[in-house]
Amino acid sequence: MEQGAGELRSLHAWLRSDAAVRRSSTSEVKADGHPQPGQMGSTLEVIKMVTENGWSAASFVMAVVAWKRTRPHSPQITITRDDTTIALTNCSDDEVRRVIRVLDDGQSGESQGE
Repeated sequence: MEQGAGELRSLHAWLRSDAAVRRSSTSEVKADGHPQPGQMGSTLEVIKMVTENGWSAASFVMAVVAWKRTRPHSPQITITRDDTTIALTNCSDDEVRRVIRVLDDGQSGESQGE
């Protein structure tokens, strides 16, 4: 298993072990697409989450931040919700607040001064 897939499965297990996240969502690791001819590697894998009414962007983001802080090379996380995509890179307080706000408000991550 390549390193990226291992990290993704680690994050998925972390999210499933977080009671607040688990209570308000279901998740699975899914293959998304196929490698192009001549490309090495496997399909892109993503975590797909279905959230319920009680879903909290803050609980989700804080669980992801906690997981990232346990990683030796702190991978970049890209979160997509509806038409909004935002990256969680350095986990600074400002970035965490911005990501939570974007997920709660449905604002575009690109328009937030990145």
